[in-house]
Amino acid sequence: MFDGLGKLPSLAETKKIEMDEAFKVMLDEFKKSKVSASAGAEKKSFEVGVGKNIEKVVPTLEGFKLPLCDCRPLSDPIDMIVFNGVTKMKVESITFMEIKTGEAKLNEHQKAIKDAILDEKVGFKVV
Repeated sequence: MFDGLGKLPSLAETKKIEMDEAFKVMLDEFKKSKVSASAGAEKKSFEVGVGKNIEKVVPTLEGFKLPLCDCRPLSDPIDMIVFNGVTKMKVESITFMEIKTGEAKLNEHQKAIKDAILDEKVGFKVV
């Protein structure tokens, strides 16, 4: 037993040195992971920002096959709704559209909306 106020016994001093070294190693690993996580978060943030801007202009791109006037932006949680044929005064179908770039996937809210649509749980109300 010792109170820690005086000189440590040799066994305790050895253990303290071991623990100090282990702490330094853990601290170095933490600092490296923090830098790595920050770089990853910055990259992801940039990709999300670019994606948010791209989805706003997609209907104006040359290869986009639907009339711009049929498209209405929703932004969140689904990017847009397309009233196919509304400009001709005859809506043939309605499409909920989510625009993704790269390997982006639907989030949980978007999956739930997709499932509700596919399960024909879609309605219409006049309020």
